Amino acid sequence: MKTDVEELTPTRVKLTVEVPFDELKPNLDKAYKEISQQVRIKGFRPGKVPAPLIDKYVGRGAVLQEAVNDALPELYGRAVEETEIFVLGQPEVEVTELQDGDKFAFTAEVDIRPKFEVPEYDGLEVVVDTAEVTDEQVEETLGNLRERFASLTTVEREAQDGDFATIDLAARIDGEEIADATTTGYSYEVGSKSSIEGLDDALVGMKAGESKTFTSKLAGGEHAGEDAEITVTVQSVKVKDLPAADDEFAQMASEFDTVDELREDVRTRLGRQVRLQQLSDARDKALEALLEKVDIPLPEKVVEEEISRRNQQLEQQLAMAGMTKEQYLADEEKDEEAFEQEVADAARLAVKGGFVLDQLAVQEELGVENEELSEYVVTQAMQMGVAPQQLAQYLTENNQLPAIVSEVLRNKALNLIVEHVTIKDEAGNEIDAEAVRRELNGETGETVEAAAEDAVEEAQEIADAAADAADADEADAKAAQEANAQADAAADAEDKAEGVEGKKDA
Repeated sequence: MKTDVEELTPTRVKLTVEVPFDELKPNLDKAYKEISQQVRIKGFRPGKVPAPLIDKYVGRGAVLQEAVNDALPELYGRAVEETEIFVLGQPEVEVTELQDGDKFAFTAEVDIRPKFEVPEYDGLEVVVDTAEVTDEQVEETLGNLRERFASLTTVEREAQDGDFATIDLAARIDGEEIADATTTGYSYEVGSKSSIEGLDDALVGMKAGESKTFTSKLAGGEHAGEDAEITVTVQSVKVKDLPAADDEFAQMASEFDTVDELREDVRTRLGRQVRLQQLSDARDKALEALLEKVDIPLPEKVVEEEISRRNQQLEQQLAMAGMTKEQYLADEEKDEEAFEQEVADAARLAVKGGFVLDQLAVQEELGVENEELSEYVVTQAMQMGVAPQQLAQYLTENNQLPAIVSEVLRNKALNLIVEHVTIKDEAGNEIDAEAVRRELNGETGETVEAAAEDAVEEAQEIADAAADAADADEADAKAAQEANAQADAAADAEDKAEGVEGKKDA
């Protein structure tokens, strides 16, 4: 087999492959066998029809086409392997020559990852927020805990901002009641502005038993965006009573005897959160700093698919939250054009980041150890709330293990970058990321380890197979990255639908 590579652009190539006809013999034999099972010719049982009769009644051309279709995937794979290109997505294949008994040739155009070397990243400096926990943050967290234990008490007065009103809502358009905009017994916090526009203004000053009608646009349903006459009826008005921040509350809401001990625990937990955030920010900023040093072309098709993936994800989340895209953009105070540009920029940055991490993994000859893969499966399973063996089985049955190997390799590459950059907080203090990581892991290591010991045993066999495949050689690792490069390029990028869930009652 002879393969020539023509570079159409820095991110797209055309493979021209010539194959001696003899190499198609196994595929021709297979084609004759399969067609023989399908045709019905008097005097011959299915599967026993001779090749000459198939040529006569079905046609040699049909047999050749069947053989070519069967051979193309393997021949294309061999061509990619021989030329050592990093392909992205599916190729556009065209059979250019098929001479029976003589020669077979085809071309394949496909996007490729651009060829480049990751520049030196030693000495990069990033600045993250100072890991400071203020008294205000502690009290705010304690207040949120008190909110969870609050009770509602009915009052005989007009509703005010901050009260909770139990209400009935009815909407009418041209006198016809709108079923999906009507509800009863709805508990609503007055002044929260989390429902129909105008509802808060209507409720202030109303007592139990009173009704009021106002005009507003419906936020969802079949008549979303249309003006309707909204009638609100107050069933009751209640005030929220928060428990006092004292020792009795600490004993009721926690394992501590005093509120001072509870406050100290809150401060410790907040401290852990801000330090974890420091590490997360350091990772993001370290990659951003490295990307600024890299200038590479990006395959437009890959970028377009990433943009499409992000838009589909946003649509799904908005649908779950009961919001339209127009409502979301209004809440974010963005117009359509600016939002689309923001998504496109983030997609390009994410694709570029994926390429850089993949190349760094190749340059540094990073591999995936068995324990690393097992830890990843266990961690993901714990975050998803499923059994690790169940997740491992799902990944295997859906051929997702190469994608997991790629994700672990990218994480290792990013960790390597972080190890070589200088991290400082806003006060100029240098931060030892590995020391912080060890300290934080030490606080929860026993819990994670115990869970892992119980779960990994059943998932180990699957994890072993994938890890062994990843470690087989550099080509295997490269292939695993290739399988996930396009679909997973932006796994850690900013989620453009952040905050949608919190607006689902809008």
